[in-house]
Amino acid sequence: MQTTDTVLMIEPIAFGFNEETAKNNYFQVEQKGFDIQFKALTEFKAFVEKLRSKGINVITIKDTLDPHTPDSIFPNNWVSFHNDGKVVLYPMFASNRRVERREDIIETIKDQGFDVAEIDDWSLAEIQGHFLEGTGSMIFDHDNRIAYGSVSLRLDENLFRKFCEKYDFTPVVFHSFQTVGSERLPIYHTNVMMCVADKFVVICLDCIDNELERSKVIEAIKNSGKEIIEISEEQMQQFAGNMLQVQNKEGEKFLVMSETAYKSLNENQVSAIEKYCEIIYSDLNTIEVNGGGSARCMLAEVFLPKK
Repeated sequence: MQTTDTVLMIEPIAFGFNEETAKNNYFQVEQKGFDIQFKALTEFKAFVEKLRSKGINVITIKDTLDPHTPDSIFPNNWVSFHNDGKVVLYPMFASNRRVERREDIIETIKDQGFDVAEIDDWSLAEIQGHFLEGTGSMIFDHDNRIAYGSVSLRLDENLFRKFCEKYDFTPVVFHSFQTVGSERLPIYHTNVMMCVADKFVVICLDCIDNELERSKVIEAIKNSGKEIIEISEEQMQQFAGNMLQVQNKEGEKFLVMSETAYKSLNENQVSAIEKYCEIIYSDLNTIEVNGGGSARCMLAEVFLPKK
């Protein structure tokens, strides 16, 4: 199944600009002169309430002050929860993000009635400088067993291929870029330039500079039977690629995004999405500007079986 009705979200306690991740996350801008944590927490709580009001099961866990983890609000990078009962832990680029991996979070998920059969820890790869940042770097088409991955410092191609082999995904490997000043630089996470839903894919094809790679991605999407909803690079910069489809307990599906992303879309794009599902959007501006991530990054899907 492509969508889940349960997501994990980490409530920020000391959110802020992370200098370590800003080295290759070109969406980040440090804001000064006002209370970043207060605004981020306000945005977080309003976002949670919007999701819950639609019947989506949101498990929230508070971050801790020690160790300091400014990016803990983005849990989908260090953990994924699979329908066979496996929990996967991932190798992280920034050393101050590695301490986000907390056993007590997994225990809380179990306490919520989910069955964890095995913890599959890939994090030792970070010692050798190889990274694979979860569903930030990999976009799964669960129904068709396809994994899309844009190569960057946050996605090691060999590690990605090994993961796909173990978890029975067909890897679609490509390179995507964004314009930063006068340069074309690698996009840090695949999930800011594409989103795979049950019947459609939102993607910035303009970011895939290599024509052969672009054609390969288009072919994979078309062969999976999904409609391509294309966004521009300018819209991608407004986090229009950073979306996630979820469902509620009744099986109604929703595409979740930020207000910034929603406002960047044109009428045709909104109509194309709403053919398939309702849109949920929320103001995440402080989190986006300082953290360089948006709605999808804040949601770790829980596909684990119930006990």
